Amino acid sequence: MPTPTKGPRLGGSPSHEKMMLQNLSASLFEHRSITTTVTKAKRLRPYAERLITIAKKGDLAARRKVVGQLSAKNSTNQAIVHELFTVIAPAMAEREGGYTRITKIGNRKGDNAPMAVIELVMEPVSPKQAVVKEAEQAAAAQVEEEPVEEAPVEEAAAEEPTAEETTEETSEETEDK
Repeated sequence: MPTPTKGPRLGGSPSHEKMMLQNLSASLFEHRSITTTVTKAKRLRPYAERLITIAKKGDLAARRKVVGQLSAKNSTNQAIVHELFTVIAPAMAEREGGYTRITKIGNRKGDNAPMAVIELVMEPVSPKQAVVKEAEQAAAAQVEEEPVEEAPVEEAAAEEPTAEETTEETSEETEDK
């Protein structure tokens, strides 16, 4: 979990905030999209993205870590962890970050609290981004393979006419006219 902010936390105590984040992330992984307050969505984003990053590893240690952070003691949360490792993490394999999207939707009717929808970004990475990334890698590999050759300073100086030669040429041209 990220470093908690100073001051009041969601729900009052740190343990209650931790439980709220666990429940919100379990709901997010189960439904792919949830509606909550903007504050809760902003606190949930790094927590859920860290769980997805851990799940992308796919090994037993990663699964145990996610189970510990999702409190998957009941069968529903165990099914959510299984879905996270078998469906969500492979879908996010190409993506390097930004697994969630927060969209503000206005205020709640009862208490006028600002609401937001937080959802998993399940679309594949756009082909344009992949092409740009491949081009950058190819350019970096080419720069490493072929060092830039510098022209010798002596040759460059010999090819350029000196100031005296140019004045002589111009004076000859004026005499001819």
